[in-house]
Amino acid sequence: MLYPLINSIASWVLKQRIHQIELFLKYPNEVQDELLMNLLRQCEETVLGKKYDFESIKSYSTFAERIPISSYEDLEPMIEETRKGYQNIFWNTPIKWFAKSSGTTNAKSKFIPVSNEALENCHYKASKDLLCMYLNNNENSEMFLGKSLRLGGSSQIHENNNTFFGDLSAILIENMPMWAEFSSTPSNKTSLMSEWESKLTAIINETRNENVTSFAGVPSWMLVLLNRILTESGKENLFELWPNLEVYFHGGVSFEPYREQYKKILPNSNFKYYEIYNASEGFFAIQDLNYSNDLLLMLDYGIFYEFIPMDTFGTPNQKIVRLADVELFKNYAVVITTNAGLWRYMIGDTVRFTSLNPYRIRVSGRTKHHINVFGEELMVENTDSAIAKTCSALHCEVKDYTVAPIFMKDKEKGAHEWMIEFKKHPEDIHLFQKVLDENLQSVNSDYEAKRYNNMTLNQLKINVARENLFYDWLKDNNKLGGQHKIPRLSNQRDYLEQLIGMQTKKSF
Repeated sequence: MLYPLINSIASWVLKQRIHQIELFLKYPNEVQDELLMNLLRQCEETVLGKKYDFESIKSYSTFAERIPISSYEDLEPMIEETRKGYQNIFWNTPIKWFAKSSGTTNAKSKFIPVSNEALENCHYKASKDLLCMYLNNNENSEMFLGKSLRLGGSSQIHENNNTFFGDLSAILIENMPMWAEFSSTPSNKTSLMSEWESKLTAIINETRNENVTSFAGVPSWMLVLLNRILTESGKENLFELWPNLEVYFHGGVSFEPYREQYKKILPNSNFKYYEIYNASEGFFAIQDLNYSNDLLLMLDYGIFYEFIPMDTFGTPNQKIVRLADVELFKNYAVVITTNAGLWRYMIGDTVRFTSLNPYRIRVSGRTKHHINVFGEELMVENTDSAIAKTCSALHCEVKDYTVAPIFMKDKEKGAHEWMIEFKKHPEDIHLFQKVLDENLQSVNSDYEAKRYNNMTLNQLKINVARENLFYDWLKDNNKLGGQHKIPRLSNQRDYLEQLIGMQTKKSF
């Protein structure tokens, strides 16, 4: 048989990478410093390199003093010039690929540059490392005896002035090595289909008779696919269809609100879940241990990291610290300098460090997706955790949710208003509301302080969403598919008001 031979060879090759990983585990800050200097040396002759005189930058302090922190809007003019075919502006090799991303909420599309170096030395390298770590931790794995069911975005590749754009997943599929396509299902043709409903049907038809041993994709959308497969196959759980399933590689959104739902359709305590942290801008961290919620920050992918403490973010006293100066359990906005020409770029994510030796993180939210109208500093990590605890206590399941503030008016205090779509409804929505509020206070001391004796905030308010409300909202906004996410938290009420306008169910 060919598959056992492939499994043995792949396992051996991937495990060799462990020795390189051990190098940045032992010398993390030295690896990062050397990487930064290499990026600067590569781009001395670019337009940006000449503007900031990269050639004379010999230290991190000079780099930080000379080059400003940037957002997409700051870099957009240079990116648009590159999309027109002009090169050597912010990166020294030709950039032909752009990952189209609107993030979670922005209506305006972003076109994130993806260089060949980023493809090979970041995204594909990370994919191999993920498998390497999994195989290193699970020596009896037979994952390569079958195929990985992948679920990417729903956008095809488009050409513009001899440059190309599409979802990052589409770009990765378009450029992936032959071995990766051979071990994946569905086919590239099906994976790149644009129309979501037709794509689901095609994936089911292609995969149900395959020997699927792993999954890869965003938890919310993968759950839609897997539940559809179970319904159409008439099976009770996924092991009845694919008995050799081993692991689910997931990322993109927090897994916590979906964990219990996955356990029901994958009822085997030996089944593994491995989390990744990646984005259009790069691949950042990988779960490196079985049964862990912490992600190892990968330091040799051509990405130099800096961090902004969230307690100073956006203030006149904003601070930027390098990796060597981060502290445990503080929330930081992530700033990256990459091998695709993003210089001191804010990606919009927030993380906190759970270990400094090695550097392990958890993604805590988005810089734009938190609620701090009343000084409560509520992060997505807090709401995901509170939802999971409440559902576990009251034996219910949440499919999707979003939260917005109720602003103070006259003498009325503020509050948070939720829209929640349940897969399994609680017996008593008022009890759910009470327990959820208490769990939020237990995971966020700032929220607890504002809720004390209703001092600043009243108890949260819940709207029970009609079935498929969030799906319909995504469809109306042309956001169906594996790369799009529900905006969990917002300091404004725009998204919540849109959802309220689309449904009629009673609020509590």
